[in-house]
Amino acid sequence: MIVEHTIKPVYFKNSKVLILGSIPSVKSRELGFYYAHPQNRFWKTLESVFNEKIGETKTEKIKFLKKYKIALFDVIKSCEINSSSDSSIKNAVPNDISAILNQTDIKTIFTTGKKSYELYMKYCYPDTKIEAIYLPSTSPANCPKGIEEKLKEAYSQIKYKLEE
Repeated sequence: MIVEHTIKPVYFKNSKVLILGSIPSVKSRELGFYYAHPQNRFWKTLESVFNEKIGETKTEKIKFLKKYKIALFDVIKSCEINSSSDSSIKNAVPNDISAILNQTDIKTIFTTGKKSYELYMKYCYPDTKIEAIYLPSTSPANCPKGIEEKLKEAYSQIKYKLEE
């Protein structure tokens, strides 16, 4: 099935880091925001890293992102995909992230998962010249029980980059 990216990027003039996923999951597209599947560990991992409760609403999540100067978007504008399976992605068309980079203070880009990293390096890096930092996926499909500490350790890089 061909899927079009329908969620607007979240960024602010003072954003310092950009976190890129591959393309929103079925649940995220349905709910209209990033990492919206209730079993996805993205928001819980950020809560752990920043030692702060984020809240459940889109507004609360955006407020958190703004406070910590974090931008969110995805590498893919459209692609063929089965359900939410990154491994099934074919014929990817990348999003243009240059507008975000031109309007912000972003110096560091993180990717969540192997597919977003591979696609970023293939399609975006040649233009941005900013090498992405790979972060493990927080998807429930790719997150065995007990991985919370590994995720916190990996995602702590975001906090360190913000403090530089």
